[in-house]
Amino acid sequence: MPPVVGIVCDLETKDGMHSHRAGAEYVRAIREGAGALPLLIPVTQPPPEADALLARVDGLLFPGAPSNVAPARYGAAARPGMALDEARDASSLDLLRAAIARGTPTLCICRGFQELNVALGGTLNPHVHEGPLALDHREDENAPLETQYGLAHKVAIVPGGLLAGLLGSPPPYGGKENKYEIMVNSLHHQGIARLAPGLFAEAHAPDGLIEAVSLPEARGFLLGVQWHPEWAFAEDAVSRAIFAGFGAALAG
Repeated sequence: MPPVVGIVCDLETKDGMHSHRAGAEYVRAIREGAGALPLLIPVTQPPPEADALLARVDGLLFPGAPSNVAPARYGAAARPGMALDEARDASSLDLLRAAIARGTPTLCICRGFQELNVALGGTLNPHVHEGPLALDHREDENAPLETQYGLAHKVAIVPGGLLAGLLGSPPPYGGKENKYEIMVNSLHHQGIARLAPGLFAEAHAPDGLIEAVSLPEARGFLLGVQWHPEWAFAEDAVSRAIFAGFGAALAG
């Protein structure tokens, strides 16, 4: 039997109806990229008991979502019009902490990357593009999906980290001036403000924004990335390496 990866869902409300959802690209990347069986985890009230859930899966994926982690979770105030999913917050943050304590292999993408930082005591900047020297990390929502998820900017990989190890050395994806650089997509307006204690910044955008993290003290595989490696993962060497590394951790 292949390993089982739980994918944490969003709670989507439309026309008064509630749905637990996870994007098909995540499901495909877990199945084909990590060689695992995807299992969707609904965000129920009360949240599922973490230890009971972790006993039934081999790994976890915390995916991206249209919503933001509620600022109250890191001691800030929400801005007007901010899209929230507090049901997911209630499930994901405790589940993340329990998974880390247990050593469950875990991959965190976009919102999941931000959840990881908040779960361990860090904070977020809800509008990273507002800084005077900041890049605009948002996608053009009027563009075709292929354009929205297209490669947008470089990130510099920190040598010696988990991500650098997954991608290989010497870097097969380019680089210059002793910088280990890759190209990534960018579809977010929120990012890390204060890095959580214990997390290691694995990669940075040209404006200095942290784009990937790991936890060196973790008992199992734990990687968070701000970009979306699940999108067209089979066509991108970096994405294939991330999901293959996750799959290897699941296999033990």
